[in-house]
Amino acid sequence: MDEPDDTQWLLERIEKTKVMIVANEDAILALSSGAQNYRLNTGQTDQMVTRANLGSMRMILESLENRKSTLEARLYGTGVTHVRPAF
Repeated sequence: MDEPDDTQWLLERIEKTKVMIVANEDAILALSSGAQNYRLNTGQTDQMVTRANLGSMRMILESLENRKSTLEARLYGTGVTHVRPAF
């Protein structure tokens, strides 16, 4: 694949993942604040979730945050520097 296409593809995936993160955070907040159910529309799915789904929704949120970090690492580099003493 051509590098600019890869960059654009990664940017699109990151933005879509951010939208899904915000949607899941909104649902978790609503359900944690007393709502009994919440319509979760991520742009890719539209579903009704209930307080019983909170555990799995938190796991999904964690997975989405990991996905975002992985995509950003692929796009921008890992940001890890290895330093070794010179003696």
